[in-house]
Amino acid sequence: MVIHPQSKCQSVGAVAVEIVRPRAGLLTLRYVLTGAIAGLRLPAPAAAGRTDELWQHTCCEAFLQAPGERGYVEYNFAPSTAWQCYRLDDIRSNRRPAEVAPPHLAVKAGADALELTATVAWEDGGRLGLTAVIEEANGAMSYWALAHAPGKPDFHRPETWGVELGA
Repeated sequence: MVIHPQSKCQSVGAVAVEIVRPRAGLLTLRYVLTGAIAGLRLPAPAAAGRTDELWQHTCCEAFLQAPGERGYVEYNFAPSTAWQCYRLDDIRSNRRPAEVAPPHLAVKAGADALELTATVAWEDGGRLGLTAVIEEANGAMSYWALAHAPGKPDFHRPETWGVELGA
């Protein structure tokens, strides 16, 4: 991933994501943030559960759009294991919680890397956007994605998603 041109991040030098289809109907995303992890503001570990507004702090995101659809789902995964999934009818249109099976989340944090692995149910192929919001201990925010559109950070722009998934 690349950092948004208007963002700066002193603690993280790189964000990478590995995409795996462990079996039909599942999609696993392994986000790896490398750098001085102690310089991040991370939420305390908690029981996994749905939580709104995770993008206000450090979280990893996935945008999934089924073939031929205008609508999409937005997953948010926090290092605390809190998560959320929204369904939208179009770009930023009619956002509401999606009825999905809870993702399986695993988090490992060390001095120089934070790894968050999320496995979600996803039958369709389609398009995938991968993003991360990183909050540093000093409150500075940075925005990472496969690509960025001009202007302020906006992860809801399908032209920046970039990954075509097989069924």
